[in-house]
This record gives sequence, C-alpha cells and structure tokens, in this order.
Amino acid sequence: MEDTLKEFTREELSRFNGEDGRPVYIAYEGNVYDASESRLWKTGQHMRRHQAGADLSEEIGGAPHGVEVLKRLRQVGTLKAEKDPMDEHIPDILLEVYRKVPMLRRHPHPMTVHFPIAFTMLFPVLNLLYLVTGKESFDISSFHVLVAALLFTPVALLTGPYNWWINYAGKWSGIIAVKMFGSLVLISLILAIFMWRILVPDILLQPSGARIVYIMLGLTLVPVVTVLGWFGAKMTFPH
Repeated sequence: MEDTLKEFTREELSRFNGEDGRPVYIAYEGNVYDASESRLWKTGQHMRRHQAGADLSEEIGGAPHGVEVLKRLRQVGTLKAEKDPMDEHIPDILLEVYRKVPMLRRHPHPMTVHFPIAFTMLFPVLNLLYLVTGKESFDISSFHVLVAALLFTPVALLTGPYNWWINYAGKWSGIIAVKMFGSLVLISLILAIFMWRILVPDILLQPSGARIVYIMLGLTLVPVVTVLGWFGAKMTFPH
C-alpha cells in the first residue's frame, strides 16, 4: 500500500480542489487524503470555509473536531515538505510555534474582540437603565464597564494587525481600511467618554443638553462595534 502513495507538491495538490468534477484532496501533517466521497466536502469546500486542495494542518488544529475524522478517509499520498507561499513572510521559528500551538496563529484577535464588543454594547444600556430607574448601581456599573472597555479595546486593536500580518500577509483591502478607521473611531469615542465621566462624575444628572450628548456618544459605540464585527466576520467567513 505504501508503494502506491504519491508525493504531492503544494501546486499539484491545489489541482484536486473538487471543481469541475476533480477529486477532493486535503493534506494534514504531511499526509494527503481523498475526501471525494464525504458529503461534507461535496463542493470542494467544508462548511463554506475550508478549501480542498490545500494543507489544512493548522486549520484542523483549530477546528471543533479532532483529527479522528481523517481516519475515515483514504490516504492517497504524502505532501512534499516545502514552505507555503502564503507563509514566506513568516520566520521559520514562528511557523514551528504555530504548528505546535495553532491557536496562536488563528485566534488572538477573534478571541480578544469579544470583550470590547460586550463592554461597549452594555455601557449605553446601563446608562439608560440608570435614567429610567434612578438606581445608582446602574450608574456605577456603567462606569466599571467603561473602564473595562478602555482596558480591553487596545488589546483587540493590537491583535488585529498581528492576525492581519500573519494570516493575510498584511495585504491591504477595503475591509482592512474600514476596520482600521473604525478602530480609531472606537478608541477615540471610549477615551472621550471616559475623560468626560472622570471630569464630570455626575454627568447623567447634568442639564439635559450635556446629558443628551453624553448618552448619544455612548449609543454611538453600538453601531461602531457592529460595523467592526460585521467586516471582521466578512474576513473570517467570506461566504
């Protein structure tokens, strides 16, 4: 059986992508498998995200299932050891780290963005609850949430360019432009609201004009993080 295994280069493997009736081959840790009979790979794509004809070693490492699913597939060859052209900008030592800990490549930004999204969404809600109920606990909680947003947003802003460089080779696009501009708007809004709250602790008790502006600034956080999240999802799930 071993004698029948073919050695594929990455270029050769890419031709077996399931398009135009071609077989569906995927590679994992140097082995090439035939997924043509799997209903999950019928179109040459898995979950509208993973493309056949490619080395999926790192992607499988970050998937919700284990490598046991590959045992159901027939091995048809091996993958020649060569550097992925998409990884030419990444030092070999860093690639070795990613092979051992895939999440360091795929997940830093998607993982950290959830915190500022949650905090910035919650902040205006707590402000409105305070105005409606008059309970001081909502006002105190809104300040704590604002501080948390101020602490976690820079982390998300730093991991964004990191993942962009690692996974997209720093390639510029309209989506990246929107995300970078939106990120600057978001951190500027958070800083402005925070400084206003520090300088005027009882801002929600001030005359209506100042109070309305403060509340509107808080509400503006919602569409900003929504746009950032939407375009982030467009990059991760383009289909």
